[in-house]
Amino acid sequence: MIQETIAESSLRAIQEKVFPGCVIGVVRAGGEREISPFGRFTYELDSPVVCEDTVYDLASITKSIPTASLALTLMGEGKLRPADKVVKYLPELKNDYGATIENLLTYRVRGPQLSTLKDKTPDEVLSHVFERGFDGPPGKHLYTNIPAFLLGVVLERVTGDTLDALARKYFFGSLGMKDTTFFSADISRIPPTEVVGGQEVCGVVHDESARVFSARHRAVGHAGLFSTAPDTLNFLEALLQGKLPAVMGGARKHWGWQKAEPWFMGSHFGTGAFGKTGFTGTSVAVDPEHGVAFVVLSNRTYPKRPPDAASIHSAVNIFRADIADILLR
Repeated sequence: MIQETIAESSLRAIQEKVFPGCVIGVVRAGGEREISPFGRFTYELDSPVVCEDTVYDLASITKSIPTASLALTLMGEGKLRPADKVVKYLPELKNDYGATIENLLTYRVRGPQLSTLKDKTPDEVLSHVFERGFDGPPGKHLYTNIPAFLLGVVLERVTGDTLDALARKYFFGSLGMKDTTFFSADISRIPPTEVVGGQEVCGVVHDESARVFSARHRAVGHAGLFSTAPDTLNFLEALLQGKLPAVMGGARKHWGWQKAEPWFMGSHFGTGAFGKTGFTGTSVAVDPEHGVAFVVLSNRTYPKRPPDAASIHSAVNIFRADIADILLR
């Protein structure tokens, strides 16, 4: 019955052109899982059919998997502390205002808008961000790309390794996430995320500032990861089963993860639930109380991203909340 209701909701969203296709994956604490693909890569009738292992651009889920999860893991190992000043690892950073690693994880600092730097080289972006620094001292929570971007650089400084190598070492390899990567090669399995200037954005990260780095084979902390529903469920299952205790502990405090809210997790989530959404139409959700986690993968930005802030999240969030209500009620 649950699968039938998920199918009805998904096919209705496709008919209403919320997205051309999607994959819904669900895993329970005992390891039981269901994965349901729907629709096509685009709205064309000859477009490839979405499969269980279709690879999607996860967008800002990257901020949580792997970036924040790596930071929380290194904290668990004693290699990083929440109270550490950011400038300890990034001495080039001007106007740091005493901001800490915890401030990055809780998005309490703001700085340059990365999307305005999309025409610069990676080194120019870094130089600009370091020279500009933060706009002021840590304040209220404000969701922007800068905290996760800088956290990714901090992780590389702490370990002496690249972000993508760290992700493989700590998560992707051990959890069997074989199709999860910052640098996807097989574009035949990847739905396009948008049409820009008559060209489809496909196989490269949709976020323009992350694309600057990806073009030079450099991963960043705020966007750029590609994955499948089965791979993502492997990570979520590890959380549910207590295999990533440092990550679970931090995520339940909403360090680098989003607090569960009705707009994307419906009306029935339990205490301590959390998740993360992505601009391209992706989301993950973990509800420890119910012993269930799920992933929604889609390319809702195709063929054109929503025109304004009011419409950016409306239709896809209705769908996200609907899926959550189906699974958690």
